[in-house]
Amino acid sequence: MKDSQTLISAHDISLTHQGKSVLDKVSFELQQGDFVTVIGPNGAGKSSLIKVLLGLIKADSGRVKRSKNIRLGYTPQTFTPNPFIPISVIDFLNLNLKVERYFLHETAQLTGIEDLLDAPLKNLSGGELQRVLLARALLNKPNVLILDEPAQNLDVSGQMQLYKLIQDIHQQKGCAVLMISHDLHRVMKESTQVLCLYHHICCMGKPETIIKDSQFNDLFADQMDELMATYEHHHNHCHED
Repeated sequence: MKDSQTLISAHDISLTHQGKSVLDKVSFELQQGDFVTVIGPNGAGKSSLIKVLLGLIKADSGRVKRSKNIRLGYTPQTFTPNPFIPISVIDFLNLNLKVERYFLHETAQLTGIEDLLDAPLKNLSGGELQRVLLARALLNKPNVLILDEPAQNLDVSGQMQLYKLIQDIHQQKGCAVLMISHDLHRVMKESTQVLCLYHHICCMGKPETIIKDSQFNDLFADQMDELMATYEHHHNHCHED
């Protein structure tokens, strides 16, 4: 039975940038065990919302409340290793962290990067780098894993492998996942909640409810045929409370 402990709650978060509204009175809660996918068009404020939740930027108004026992793991939308700093993957994973050797190797095995530990960080492919960033986030032993477009710039095979890995981590570790994604048909069926953002929350709820929402359909009209075909095929995998 899922523990209903609230790990993060956002209340009426508003943010402007250069006179334009980025977030408008956004409110939601992330519970222990949740898998929440944040979707929305480019420029909808998704990454800004995550940065407010993490405390990286300050909202103009509203408040964010985090559980006292919260431990965060985070992978940013973009990360480019400095080509002039010769750092290996294992040194990057240990950077500013005190990690037991067995736990580091256990995490490397889980994320499939055991063979990359001695490789220069700057030489990794996009998919390899995403797995390393995910491993780095897991080394904090998070109960909340926040992922900003983790499958961006990966090919279809790489996307599927990464989403399967994130799903496995969610199930094995029991951590809550808050993920931004554009790949609707790949992630909707794994989510316990979907939050559709376009500066404000257009709609929010279980995937099977969201796909019937008119605002959702308007925003993602170009992807609906593929989404519906995939989602109906996997409808028996819907999560229930």
